[in-house]
Amino acid sequence: MEAFTDQNETSLIIYKGEPINKHFPALQQSVYGKPLVYFDNAATTQKPQAVIQAITDYYSTINSNIHRGVHFLSQKATDAYEVTRNAIAEFINASHAYEVIFTKGTTDGINLVADAFGSYDLAPGDSVLISAMEHHSNIVPWQIACEKKGAFLKVIPMNEAGELLMDEYEKLLDDGVKIVSLTYVSNSLGTINPVKEVIRLAHQRNIPVLVDAAQAVQHIKVDVQDLDCDFLVFSGHKMYGPTGIGVLYGKEEWLNKLPPYQGGGDMIKTVTFEGTEYNDLPFKFEAGTPHIEGAITLLSALEFIKEVGLDNIERHESELLRYATEKLLEIPEVKIIGTAGQKAGAISLIVDGAHPYDIGVLLDKMGIAVRTGHHCTQPVMDFYKIPGTLRLSFAVYNTKEEIDLFMSSLKRAIRILI
Repeated sequence: MEAFTDQNETSLIIYKGEPINKHFPALQQSVYGKPLVYFDNAATTQKPQAVIQAITDYYSTINSNIHRGVHFLSQKATDAYEVTRNAIAEFINASHAYEVIFTKGTTDGINLVADAFGSYDLAPGDSVLISAMEHHSNIVPWQIACEKKGAFLKVIPMNEAGELLMDEYEKLLDDGVKIVSLTYVSNSLGTINPVKEVIRLAHQRNIPVLVDAAQAVQHIKVDVQDLDCDFLVFSGHKMYGPTGIGVLYGKEEWLNKLPPYQGGGDMIKTVTFEGTEYNDLPFKFEAGTPHIEGAITLLSALEFIKEVGLDNIERHESELLRYATEKLLEIPEVKIIGTAGQKAGAISLIVDGAHPYDIGVLLDKMGIAVRTGHHCTQPVMDFYKIPGTLRLSFAVYNTKEEIDLFMSSLKRAIRILI
């Protein structure tokens, strides 16, 4: 593994003999005449050349439908598709590759579980327990499932720092709770939740737990057997892979219990007009032609992360988070929203006397890409009584030098607006 941080020369990780950002073509461009500084990684990460090349190679060599053809291209594409499934199982330490289901992304995975679980085990008066910092994609699907069945949502509260109140969580775990669903890392606050403890307490009452790991798998090691989660979801595009592809992990016992989410090709064994026999795992939940290119080329993103090393990534991003936080605290007009003791990947902030959108627009003109708004977590913003925040989120290719540029640009924007 040739990846390390040379603090004497630069805060960039060196990868394959050169600064790691050189492997990302999109980062080599200028915006409004300024070198691009990309701090919107929680929304989506940029793609290394290896992933881009893998997409080209797929369409140039083995483009074909999978699992159904006897010809050479179909066999090659099928093999490559299943190689990625095996690699994902290894990446998250699943017990079996057939516990890995390909989806369109995190949102699709949550919708799959919410719909199937709602059909299987929700009844009037039951409840689903989520946290106060959830992304809309882990709120709305459960609201829909509850509305269909006459169940209701309960919410684990959080404190001003953006940390779950675990004592309150334990009180909410009554016999009516059928499933707990929560984020591993908050996309708007950066909080790393104590999901292992959440799962342990839920399992004491035989309550299954779904973990939204969309903001976790690219930052920290995620081990589904160690966590003992029942379901886990994440997206390829947030971990240097292509858009439109994601993963649902489910324990074998639960995937066998739940009914299919969609019907069509690949999820059947036999079909007659009188009835259908469903396919075995994982195909039971993969109806229709999947995102073949996305699944196959996701392997290149996994290999990139593995080559750089998650330990290196976590150490590098933790240093960026610490450095940026210290610099922001030096600016009197800035308030950081979300000050949990354990954080990863993102910092949300507001500027006294200026709207986040206005700050974001000015930063964009200076070549700096950040996210502004509610970040699909409107209840979080309501909790803090603010319309939204400005969020900078980090990836392996970001540097302290870019943070310094952001700070000087932020101060300039503040002078203009206030």
